[in-house]
Amino acid sequence: MILPSKFLPADRALITVGGEVLTVINETPRSVSEVWERVSADRRTRGQILGFDWFTLALTFLYAVQMIEMSDGLLQIRRAVKS
Repeated sequence: MILPSKFLPADRALITVGGEVLTVINETPRSVSEVWERVSADRRTRGQILGFDWFTLALTFLYAVQMIEMSDGLLQIRRAVKS
């Protein structure tokens, strides 16, 4: 589910979908709706359909591994804290 396997194509793996999400929010924080629209539109142009449930699983995965955070209603990449 997280990584591609014999039974799960690479375009459906959460790590791939998560990478697409990170690409969208890399430049500027965006709302969940805006990220969903951009990711799903990009996938439609490639003929790859993505359900909202799979998208939310990718967001949950990214949040669990502390890659993203929500601030003022916007998703943003969580930057590493330098000590």
